[in-house]
Amino acid sequence: MAGIQVRSSAFNDHGPMPERMAHGTGNVSPPLAWSQVPDGTQELMLVCEDPDAGSTPFLHWLVTGIDPGTGGVGEGQQPPNGHAWPNGFGDIGYGGPQPPVGDDPHRYFFRLYALSQPAHLPETPTASDVARAAQSQLASGVLVGTFAR
Repeated sequence: MAGIQVRSSAFNDHGPMPERMAHGTGNVSPPLAWSQVPDGTQELMLVCEDPDAGSTPFLHWLVTGIDPGTGGVGEGQQPPNGHAWPNGFGDIGYGGPQPPVGDDPHRYFFRLYALSQPAHLPETPTASDVARAAQSQLASGVLVGTFAR
């Protein structure tokens, strides 16, 4: 399976995310750019999860229906033409890092999926629902940011 290249001008892969992106200090979504979306992609799905938050990943951002012809999203913006879903905080759209004070840095996986068919999700999707929707992927890419308080 081919890979989508995902990057950010705000942090390097596996590098620390800026404070302004944290939930309690700005909650600004990172700028993301991507390339190598395969032909046949019906839509892109963007997911940000923290696997270090507990027994199941904490959902920080979920956007479906992104036009496969787009090449990214600006800082503090939602992907163009995308449908933003509730995050783990109960808000629509991006919800930044908020690991417990004193924890080792948590990892935030920004995954972009190229889907062969539109994602069908319930009103309040869980990590399992997102994983099911990702099964129709033609390709994916990931960028990992870290954050600690």
